[in-house]
Amino acid sequence: MFAKISKAQPSAMTSGRANSEKWYLEYQSTERSVIDPLTGNTRNVDTREQIKMPFDTLEDAVAYAKANNIPHRVIDRPKSKRIPRSYSENFDYDRKLPWTH
Repeated sequence: MFAKISKAQPSAMTSGRANSEKWYLEYQSTERSVIDPLTGNTRNVDTREQIKMPFDTLEDAVAYAKANNIPHRVIDRPKSKRIPRSYSENFDYDRKLPWTH
């Protein structure tokens, strides 16, 4: 069983950044998923794939994996660059991009 340590992806449906600084340890199954012939759903006999353990820092997650002899890989996503803007800038006269409804 292999583990992946990474930060949570922010939702595409919101611009909020809550819980984006937490690190998560997730198990990656080495077994293939089986398609259920009756329902068409995929299933896997290994339930560790459903576990997602949160950690405050990367060092805590790596220390846990090493203490429990879990082979792991750290995936660090690039930080997105946000341009701070106010709501009133949507209505500026000299706006760089056209804005219509």
